[in-house]
Amino acid sequence: MKRNKLYGVLGLGVFGSTIAQTLAEKGYEVIAVDKEVACVDRLAESVAQANIADITDIEQLREIGIGNCDIVVVAVSSQLEVSLMAILNLQELGIPYILAKAKNKKAVQILTRIGVNKVVRPEHDMGERVAKSLMSQNIIDVIDLDENYSIVEMHLPSSWVGHSIIDLDVRNKYGINILGIREPDDTALTINFDIHKPLAADITLYVIAPTAKLNKFDF
Repeated sequence: MKRNKLYGVLGLGVFGSTIAQTLAEKGYEVIAVDKEVACVDRLAESVAQANIADITDIEQLREIGIGNCDIVVVAVSSQLEVSLMAILNLQELGIPYILAKAKNKKAVQILTRIGVNKVVRPEHDMGERVAKSLMSQNIIDVIDLDENYSIVEMHLPSSWVGHSIIDLDVRNKYGINILGIREPDDTALTINFDIHKPLAADITLYVIAPTAKLNKFDF
């Protein structure tokens, strides 16, 4: 029987502890690591293992079982040298997938260059998402798929109420494709929707759109 993935989280600040706790709540086994006793104690009851260790020391990481992890998150970014040493240790331990937090663009370039599978800048990324949501009063949230396309959660524009999707011709007019519709007070997302049915007010749309066009939306 295939076992669940084992996750490691190195660094238990807000970012790291949130990842560790969320994974644990979803039923995954997590090894959480920090050098600060208080940070480890906060997660001791939530994760499979919460360990006090120096993430720059490969022997300590090996001793607590980090080498058995399928995915490890390096959630420290204030000291690049600490992050780099931890990543090099993980690579030596043969970790298949490493995600690392970066403080700035230069750190992103360095971490990518040494072979980190994914590098994130949480504060920067969230700032971009909030800015994009402010571009139109109808945009709720934006998730970038890559440099070219984004998934947009949006309120139905008032000018679209009573019109069908086929009549609106959003693909040609705005360059967007509607992926799903959520009715008011309904938690389920409908992906098999009637393109000929008039759209009611207060529905939520999920669309895929060229990222370059987000700041040109005029609805």
